Amino acid sequence: MPDPERQIDLDLVRATENAAMAAWKWFGKGDKNIADGAASDAMRGMFQLIHCKALVRIGEGRKDDAPGIFTDEKLGTWVEGSIPLAVAVDPIDGTTLTAKGLPGAVSVLAVAACDDPNDDPAELFPVIPSYYMEKIAYGPKVAEGPGKIRMDAPIDENLDIIAFKLKKRVRDLVAVLLDRPRHQHMIDAIRKAGCGIRLISDGDVAAAIAPSLPNSGVDLYIGIGGSPEAVIASAAIKCLGGEHLSRMWPRDDAERESLVKEHGCTEADFSKIWTVNEMARGDHIIFVATGISDSPMLRGIRYDQQHCITESILMRSRFRTVRRIEAFHNIDSKTIRLASTGEEMRL
Repeated sequence: MPDPERQIDLDLVRATENAAMAAWKWFGKGDKNIADGAASDAMRGMFQLIHCKALVRIGEGRKDDAPGIFTDEKLGTWVEGSIPLAVAVDPIDGTTLTAKGLPGAVSVLAVAACDDPNDDPAELFPVIPSYYMEKIAYGPKVAEGPGKIRMDAPIDENLDIIAFKLKKRVRDLVAVLLDRPRHQHMIDAIRKAGCGIRLISDGDVAAAIAPSLPNSGVDLYIGIGGSPEAVIASAAIKCLGGEHLSRMWPRDDAERESLVKEHGCTEADFSKIWTVNEMARGDHIIFVATGISDSPMLRGIRYDQQHCITESILMRSRFRTVRRIEAFHNIDSKTIRLASTGEEMRL
């Protein structure tokens, strides 16, 4: 199976499109769990039509009890001869943004296909036991050549390297961080260096990918965010040639002790810095996302007379191909399959 991605890549786009359109029905209506449940139901429904043996390695709901698609869940038809896949998924990256009607929400899906149909996909995406990770993401121009970004380096040193490689002044750079109290020391250091900051309330998958996208207006993503999101973003960044450094970040002594006792984590595990090649293993990586609301990566859903218009991005790591797909869905005929009923629902 020399190129398994081509058999399923557009079906994966349909999965995030359907999830985004289902979530849009709850956009700005105040209930993130209902929106997340609707998106998950629509994505599962599309997978019921895809001939694959998909094992969810990274699912949502690890930080809370929200509905979603969960780790170790099986997706796809699982018919004989179908493609084995490891899946990392977030039907809505930015559930709070969706509930509040804010920009930055996307539906995201990453898959890693095996070279051999008989291979086990379980090892293609790692399951990180911590809830959160420290992260630094930057684009291909920064990743290439001498002068490396280091997670433990002073922020001003990393900013100098980024500015030099991008042929910019530090004061013309833009860094993105989640707006959290735990980031205040980083915010102070970045501002002291003269770099601009874009603070976001949620949705750090799209934010981490943005420095690797041309014309995104973002040069660096830095901060502490969810471990599942680190894996999903790494899959996209690998397709784009950028880098995403991540390291486990226990929230407190109790979580650190739990990671040691329940998961056997050692000091080496806590100090290990993960790269995109370790987060997203193999050559057959596909990343797909559809915008729910406008973000640096994608335009959100819009309605124009008889059409719902979606914008999606499809990336493949093997050839670093990036496709942008604008789809016009006729609302008089478009249906979305729901896994909960097995039936088609009118848009």
